[in-house]
Amino acid sequence: MADTSKTEEQEALEAGRKLFAQECRFIAGAMALEALPPPSLPEIAFAGRSNVGKSSLVNALTGRKTLAKVSSMPGRTQQINFFDLGGRLMLVDLPGYGYSKVGKAKSALWTATTQVFLKGRPTLRRVMLLIDARRGPNAHDRAAMDQFDEAAVSFQAVLTKADKVEPDDLAQLLKSLAKELAGHVAAHPDIAVTSAYDGTGIPALRAALAELAQ
Repeated sequence: MADTSKTEEQEALEAGRKLFAQECRFIAGAMALEALPPPSLPEIAFAGRSNVGKSSLVNALTGRKTLAKVSSMPGRTQQINFFDLGGRLMLVDLPGYGYSKVGKAKSALWTATTQVFLKGRPTLRRVMLLIDARRGPNAHDRAAMDQFDEAAVSFQAVLTKADKVEPDDLAQLLKSLAKELAGHVAAHPDIAVTSAYDGTGIPALRAALAELAQ
């Protein structure tokens, strides 16, 4: 039985590797509803506070350094960006939340567009909610969780920058976060632990997303 489980795990990892080895192309960037591309492929969205590492994670998953723009300045992702992965999966990089210096008008537009995207996108399979492992969830993350519950959108917590956290601190965070997620009806029970810097958790996350692409 153990051998069977190991084989299945290896097959899943290989399926994820093959999927994310495919060509990944930028399709569209939208700040307004009318600019959203029509639904087609299964979609996985990446959400999180500004500067949590969304673009870095997308780049790490696809093995490309510049597919999604990375910046040390919060609030640089100012639209919903769509990337076609091998004609099988659409990766959606959502604008970061929780950064106040982008201007109220722009912030309101991003928020409205993102809310409609979450509630009305029939091809959206799951939202990956990125949380900085050094800090844990904050008020903005918790508001996003409530929004996913309200919109009935499945979401999964993904800890980023795990290489910067001591093992004991990470274990404690995983325990407290799992308890918190249990109170959200839309939350997936598994928590992904990742680092775009050293590759921690990237193969396993590829495998999980490949399952959703089927």
